[in-house]
This record gives sequence, structure tokens and C-alpha cells, in this order.
Amino acid sequence: MAELWEPFDEELERARVAWLYFIGGQTQQEIAQQLNITRLKVNKIIGSVRDSGSVKVSVTLPLSDCVDLAQAISARYGLAEAIVVPDLGDFVEQKRVIGEAAGSMASTLIHEHDMGIGVGSGRTLSFAVRTLRAKPKPESWVVGLMGGVTRGSGTNTFEVATAFARALGVECHYLAAPIYCANPESRNALLLNDELTDVLARTEIADIGLVSCGSIAEDTSLTNIRVVKDHLDAVLKLGAVGEFLGCFLDAHGRPIEHFLNDSLMALPPDKLKLKPASVLVSGGRSKIPIIRAVLRGGYVNRLVTNQSVAIALLQGPR
Repeated sequence: MAELWEPFDEELERARVAWLYFIGGQTQQEIAQQLNITRLKVNKIIGSVRDSGSVKVSVTLPLSDCVDLAQAISARYGLAEAIVVPDLGDFVEQKRVIGEAAGSMASTLIHEHDMGIGVGSGRTLSFAVRTLRAKPKPESWVVGLMGGVTRGSGTNTFEVATAFARALGVECHYLAAPIYCANPESRNALLLNDELTDVLARTEIADIGLVSCGSIAEDTSLTNIRVVKDHLDAVLKLGAVGEFLGCFLDAHGRPIEHFLNDSLMALPPDKLKLKPASVLVSGGRSKIPIIRAVLRGGYVNRLVTNQSVAIALLQGPR
């Protein structure tokens, strides 16, 4: 008979390492000795399993300081609900924990509403799929709230919406057009297509909207779109602090007067206000100006963000 810890199937090895580390509480060195593998291999497996989302760890103890910040944010900006997660040093990990918190919030909202779920774009929002636990009605659906960009990265609106629909087991509808048209006339020409206008109508009637926002001070997939890049200086001079559903807003949450906002293929921010549940999922200090602008504009009734952002939002004038 073979010894218990002789080489075994790779997936079994991954599962055993994950269990011993996350559930069994053993150190990496103890696992390496027990399974007769190197500590480096144990480290790589743990990193791979964590990144893949295969391990779900729940901490039921409330973080009182984060709870207090969430309540203060909700009171200050008139929100129905807010979640504040601790700050993390790693950029991607911070996006992950914000996104996963949003997924938990979304699961509750989906249980409460029968109609569609509208989804935006962005890496933070893409992580929300990992914690979706809702069982929507079969007639429910997901719709992308924005047109797309030409580069696929797993964070494009089409990709994020598809991931949500698969996780929920429902139909997905796409706003199959570029997020920015060349000009308002091009946008109007596209809207002569009945199927496209039908999807745009779905973005308005969806009960839930899950959206992110972007800083235009950063190098992003949106700021790299040619028509945006060509007019970025003009947008900044007009006072834009970031984009929300592709719409460039000033510090007070007002859309700036620029043809890019008139050439946009997306749910207008004002229409998001009408939804029973609208959630802004975004964090990081570079996003503070645009997050504040979105809250000042009253476009959402829920927020998921991180601790340092929440503190900044509570400082200074509303």
C-alpha cells in the first residue's frame, strides 16, 4: 500500500494545502513537512488559491470603527446603506475586498427585487461576482449599463455583465455599442437600431444598479479611448474630477458641458437616481473627488468603499 503522503493529484494537493492553511491554521512550514513538498510550493499554491477566489473566509466579528464610519457616511449623504472595509496596502487586494463586500450587499438586494440588475464596469466591480449568493427569479435578467471599450481585460462592461449573469444563472443584455460615439450625431444614428434602444430601455427599468467611477488623473482603459484622450485637457479645464457611468462630472456632481457627455452610450446618471437600489462600488484615495461628486449629485443610495476614503468624505464641506 502506498504511503499516505506520496505524490497525488495536483488538484487534491491544492485542496489539501488550502484546507490545512485556511481551515487547519497550520503554518506554511508545517504544511510543507506534512505533505513532503517545498515551502516555496506551498506559498505559491496558497497565493494561487487566494487569487482564484476558491477560498471564502467569513469574519463575523464586526469592525466597530468601520461600522461607525458607514453610519456616519449614510447620515451625511442621505444613503440607505453603506459598507466600509479596512484599508489594505495592496492596490488590487483593496479593490478585491471592496468588490466582495459589494457582492454580499448585492445578494441581499437581489432577494428584495424581482426585476433586472444593471451592471457597470471596472476591476473593483468585477470582484463582486465572487460573493454573489442570490437566487433571482428565472424571469430576471442582467443588463450592462454602458457601452464598451475595444480592449478586453475582464473589467469591460460586457465582461462584467456576463460574469454576473452566469453567476446568477439569468439572461444577459448588452448595450452593444462603443461607450463614446464620435459625436452626438453618431449616437443618434446608432439609436435608430430598435434592438439597441430596447437594451437602453432595460438599463432604465432595472431595479438595481451596481456601478463604479473613475479618476481621470489615472491611466485607465477609459482615458485611453482615442476620443477621450484627444479631449482630456479640455475636459479637465471644464472642471471635471472624474467619470461616472462614462459621464464627466464636476466637483459638485454636475455633468460638464462637453460633447463627450452628449455622445455617451450609457444610462444617464440622472436615471440612476430613480432606481430603488443604486450602489456605488469604489475606493482608493485617487477616487475621493469623483466619489464625493457622485454622492453630492445624489446619484446613488448606497456606497461600498474603504476606510481612508470614508474618513476623507466626512471631512470638509458636504
